[in-house]
Amino acid sequence: MSGQTAKARYRVVQWATGNVGARALRGAIEHPLLELVGVYVHSADKAGRDAGEIAGTAPTGVLATNAIEDVIALKPDCVLYMPHQTNFDEICRLLESGANIVTTRGDFHRADSLEPAIRARIEAACAQGRSSIHSTGSSPGFITEAVPIVLASIQRRVDSISINEFADCSSRDSPAMLFEVMGFGQAPGGSGPAEQARYDYLRDAFSPSLHHLADALGLTIDGFEATGGVGVTRADLPIAAGVVPAGTVAAQRTRVSGMRDGKPLISFTATWYVSADVDTGPGEHWDFRGSGWRVVVEGDCPLDVVISFPVAPENYAEMTPGLTANRPVNVVPYLCDAPPGIRSTADLPQIIARLG
Repeated sequence: MSGQTAKARYRVVQWATGNVGARALRGAIEHPLLELVGVYVHSADKAGRDAGEIAGTAPTGVLATNAIEDVIALKPDCVLYMPHQTNFDEICRLLESGANIVTTRGDFHRADSLEPAIRARIEAACAQGRSSIHSTGSSPGFITEAVPIVLASIQRRVDSISINEFADCSSRDSPAMLFEVMGFGQAPGGSGPAEQARYDYLRDAFSPSLHHLADALGLTIDGFEATGGVGVTRADLPIAAGVVPAGTVAAQRTRVSGMRDGKPLISFTATWYVSADVDTGPGEHWDFRGSGWRVVVEGDCPLDVVISFPVAPENYAEMTPGLTANRPVNVVPYLCDAPPGIRSTADLPQIIARLG
């Protein structure tokens, strides 16, 4: 797909309607090239509800289901697949039925990073259904692939690419997420293996996307490393989700580095915090910025690009789901027109949003 779309409308099913899924559902309802034909939900209380009620729009006449057979019977052109966990059996059934899949699950950024047996299953399902699958979102996705690929388009030599993400979580009223999952408010200095496991989790989440970026630019990566640290608050810190006690974690930084010849070639650094007034490791200086991204390209045409979110704190929670949800919605026509298989960002044309 380039200037013209291959079809007038693309039949779409939204799979899962959590925070991001509900925003994608709204985007599918409103997109001029998409026709919402179905919604898959996991909870029984959502089954049978109108898609518009779930998305916060006017009624659509499309009712939610929790049966995959209902989705397959609709014969959609594409499924926007956004559950909390990847189910490869579900994915294969959808692909075998002929439905393309755009997903915020990060398993398909780079086909070579999949376990060989899983990759073989997915590719066989795509061949049977003549369908395609593509992973995208904001991070990883937009900031680790789409943006640096564009920035590298004016280079003839790249020495390194550094992608930095900043997230001020202080206004997020999600105690379970911040204190239990992310570890804010916990004592620093946990066991070495436990800390490394957290860093390795992000390595596994981001390295396929970073490796795809290297592949797209013709750069060689020897392997990936993950390092990190925490910042400790000096005093009790009230935030929207509760209180972070003095002496506990109020900031955390993890860096995933694609190495070549012992040096970082492509890196992603996540700095997530509820306060910038923290003690970090001896001699460490952390870059704290408002929520957003900074991409630094060292090469023959050096670039330092900062992307910020000019949103009031009280509106931040309403805005953020769109960061992840909107790009998958915009990708649908491009993926439906792509050849069968696991399709990467570099396989697809530049994604141009159709806004009216």
